[in-house]
Amino acid sequence: MSTTAATPQPGSPRAVVEDERRGGRFDVLGRVAQGELGSIRVVIALIVIWAIFTIANSNFLTATNLVNLSLQIAATGTISVGVVLVLLLGEIDLSVAIVSGLCAAIMAVLNVNHGWAAIPAIAAGVGAGAAIGLFQGSVVTRFGIPSFVVTLAGLIGWQGVLLWVLGSTGTVNITDPTIVDLAGEFFSGAGAWILAAVVVAGFAAATLNARRRRRAAGLEAASPQVVALRIVAVAVVTFGVVAVLDQDRGVPLALVILLAFVILFDYVVRRTRFGRHILAVGGSAEAARRAGIRVTRIRVLVFVLASTMAACGGILAASRLLAVNQSSGGSDLLLLAIAGPVIAGTSLFGGRGTVWSALLGGLIIGSISNGMDLLALSSSVKFMVTGAVLLAAVVVDAAARQRRQRAGRV
Repeated sequence: MSTTAATPQPGSPRAVVEDERRGGRFDVLGRVAQGELGSIRVVIALIVIWAIFTIANSNFLTATNLVNLSLQIAATGTISVGVVLVLLLGEIDLSVAIVSGLCAAIMAVLNVNHGWAAIPAIAAGVGAGAAIGLFQGSVVTRFGIPSFVVTLAGLIGWQGVLLWVLGSTGTVNITDPTIVDLAGEFFSGAGAWILAAVVVAGFAAATLNARRRRRAAGLEAASPQVVALRIVAVAVVTFGVVAVLDQDRGVPLALVILLAFVILFDYVVRRTRFGRHILAVGGSAEAARRAGIRVTRIRVLVFVLASTMAACGGILAASRLLAVNQSSGGSDLLLLAIAGPVIAGTSLFGGRGTVWSALLGGLIIGSISNGMDLLALSSSVKFMVTGAVLLAAVVVDAAARQRRQRAGRV
C-alpha cells in the first residue's frame, strides 16, 4: 500500500492548513517581491551600502560625514517630496531641478541685488515655483499633452529664464543670516534631545490615536505589543541619530525642515480626501472621473505642489552653498530627485508609494553619492553608477508590477 499522502482537495480543511503554512512561510518574501514592503527592502539596501563604503573608507560613518550627508540630502529630499506626489498621480515632472535653481535665483537676486528682506525674497521664490507649477499643470490638462513633453520643454525653457535672471554676473553670493541659517543652523545639546523627544512623543500620540480610531470604527487594529514595538523602534532610531549627530555640529535645521515636509505630506496623502483622490487618479484616471473626482483639478494642484517643493529645495540648496549660479539646478540633481523615490518603492506607473520614500530614497542615493565622493571617484563613474542604480530600481518596479498583475489574475 502506498504511503504517499493524497493531494488535498481545494477548500478542504487540510488544503486550508497547507495554504496558511505556505502563506506564513512566503508571505513576507512575496510582499517584498511585489513592492508591498518597500521600506524593508530599502533598509536592507541602506545597511549594505553603508557597510560597503565603511569598509572602503573608515570615515564614512563618522559623525562629521553623517552631518554632511544629512545636509546633502535635505535639498534633494525636499524636491523629491514633490516628485513623489507627481509619481503617485502617474505623471512625471522633468523640470523640478531647474525650477529649484530658478526659484533660488529669484530669491537671491531680490535679496542681494534689490535689497529685499529675506522673508519676502523667500516667499517670492516659493511663489514663483507655485506659478510655474500652475502653468505647466494647466498646459498638461488643458491640451492633453503628456507631462513628459511639457516638463521637458520646461527643463529647457526655465534654464534660459535662470540665465536671464542672473544676468551678466552669473553668480549671486548669499550673506543674509536668515537665508544662510536655513542650512547653517544646528540643534545640539539639550535642544537636540528635546527635539528628539518631541518627535517620539508625536509619533506615539499619532500611533495610539490611529489604533483608537480603528477600534472605534470596528476595524482590525494592531495589538498593544506591536504598537509598543513600533514606538520603541522609532525612539531608538531617533535618539540614536541625535546621539551620533550631536558628536559633531548637531542636528541640521535643514534636516528638520525635510522631516517636517515629509510628515506633512504623508498625512495629506494618507489621511485627507485630497490624498485619496491623488491615489485614485494615479490608479485609474477614468475610474476616478466616473467616481466624481475632479481629475483635472487634482492634476493641476499636484503640479503646483511639485514645483513649490522644488522651489523650497532650491532655497535650501542655495543656503547650503551660500550662492546661486548658472549651474544651480543642473548636473545630476534631476536624476537624484527622481531616482530616490523610485528606488524606495514609489511606482513610476502611479497609485503606489509613500511620501516617506522621498526621505528613504534620498538616504540611499545620497549615501551612494557621498560614498563615491569620499573615494574620490571620477564624475564619469559617479554618473554611470547613479544611472545604473536608477535603471535597476525601474526594472524592480516594473517586475513587481507584473507580479501584482499576475497575482490579481490568479
